[in-house]
Amino acid sequence: MNFSSAELKSYLQPGNHVHLVGIGGVSMRPLGLVLKGMGLHVTGSDMNSSVSTDELIAKGIQVSIGHRPENIQGAQCVIRTAAAHNDNPEIAAARAVGMPIFERAQAWGVIMQAYRNAICISGTHGKTTTTSMVTHILMEAQQDPTVMIGGDLPLLHAGHRVGNGDTILLESCEYCDSFLNFFPTLAVILNVEADHLDYFKDLADVQKSFRAFAKLSSGGILANGDDPHTRQALEGMDYVCFGTEAYNRVRAVNICHQWRSFDVVCDGQHYCHLELSVLGKHNAMNALAAVGVAWMLGIPAEAAEHGLATFHGARRRMEYKGKYNGASVYDDYAHHPDELCATIDAVKTMEHSRMIVAFQPHTYTRTTALFQEFVAQLRKPDVVVLAEIYAARESNTTGISSKDLADQIPGAIYCATLPDVTETLRALAQPGDVILTVGAGDIYRAGEALLK
Repeated sequence: MNFSSAELKSYLQPGNHVHLVGIGGVSMRPLGLVLKGMGLHVTGSDMNSSVSTDELIAKGIQVSIGHRPENIQGAQCVIRTAAAHNDNPEIAAARAVGMPIFERAQAWGVIMQAYRNAICISGTHGKTTTTSMVTHILMEAQQDPTVMIGGDLPLLHAGHRVGNGDTILLESCEYCDSFLNFFPTLAVILNVEADHLDYFKDLADVQKSFRAFAKLSSGGILANGDDPHTRQALEGMDYVCFGTEAYNRVRAVNICHQWRSFDVVCDGQHYCHLELSVLGKHNAMNALAAVGVAWMLGIPAEAAEHGLATFHGARRRMEYKGKYNGASVYDDYAHHPDELCATIDAVKTMEHSRMIVAFQPHTYTRTTALFQEFVAQLRKPDVVVLAEIYAARESNTTGISSKDLADQIPGAIYCATLPDVTETLRALAQPGDVILTVGAGDIYRAGEALLK
């Protein structure tokens, strides 16, 4: 039985006991802390202990490691991560006794209704970076926002913030249509591409979901006017568009220093000048979207300028990790061919002798569906090292392997394990090289082991 967001609202009251299945996840952890801050009794469980579960325990939340039926005892309802299916022991136990089960996105949807401004940042790529950039602007403007980001932001020393202002800012994901549980007053769409094809049928299905998300906004819509897939998704709708083309209402002009310096014009009037510390056209577009949010909220231009001047990236977004044998080591979360392209193009603007990319594909379905696109991008670096596919929520029903990618890429090196990746990078590294560990799984461990 499915329970509605309206029913969840009655459970999210001070003193009530809620249990979070998968509480260590990037969106579940801040949810647990926000609910605790609202006066609820929060318990949770996760498959493995981690820095996230340690933080929750340190802040007074009881976390069980491992999923067991008895963990839900005493709870009035359960909130689950998208990865917890009906065969999860705790979900099965809740279903057996008729305990209401809600989705993580439903909980965030209920929470955001208490705020005057609910800014929801969506898009196939760039959500974490753009949400982080908007956070910098809101903090500079002293808006005291509540924030939920799908990655760590150095400014917050976390991926979330519980504020006392009237604005909530959330990274909003399309997977399983989860963002359709939200109640945005400003819906932002950065781009639309074919992804999550284990859930969506094709690009048109993805576009249908983003259009439904945009329609949820009770205030405005800000969308990428340069992106044809976004324009198709929103055809016939009224929205503010951002980009570089002349028809965009929020427009980047006078672009120089390889997209790190430009002016922003809003409705034909100069709004602000940006000097960015992050690389690449993709990050310039993310910054342009963040400025569009500021302009639509009536935030002074100075806050946008100063806020973005202090932004040096979110964790795992071209994050500098250190040097090994004279090679600079970076880590990036890119896991879609378009993201790989943006990251590789950004590195091309840096001074380096060779670009070495250690890539870990994320999920079997994505690797299968976008196989040729991955091959095309992975032929660009000087050296490619391929870790085995990170399964995440999936089982390998097709028998695909990263070795299949390696076979299509001249000179690619396939590594069955992360320690093999580390040893390969150790042997390859030379002064002047840029080494990138890339992927949404645990490939970053290979780079960290190299630096140790």
